[in-house]
Amino acid sequence: MAAEEQFELQHLVDRLYLQADTVDKVDVLVQAKADDLDEDILEVVSLLPGGRYGRARLCDQLNSIVTAHGWGLTLGTVE
Repeated sequence: MAAEEQFELQHLVDRLYLQADTVDKVDVLVQAKADDLDEDILEVVSLLPGGRYGRARLCDQLNSIVTAHGWGLTLGTVE
């Protein structure tokens, strides 16, 4: 993964919450695919449990997935 791609997960979260207070897993998947994101990010998103997410909860879930799979150095964390 290139250095500029390290922040794509954060950019994805930022885009999702520009016009919405909550999103669901499908929203996240659709946006990630529409943005043509790296397959590692698509894998992270696919591991999200179903449900609706406020920004803080989505970030917690994504950070947990990234950490559990040891992707923190390559994908970073989100806020």
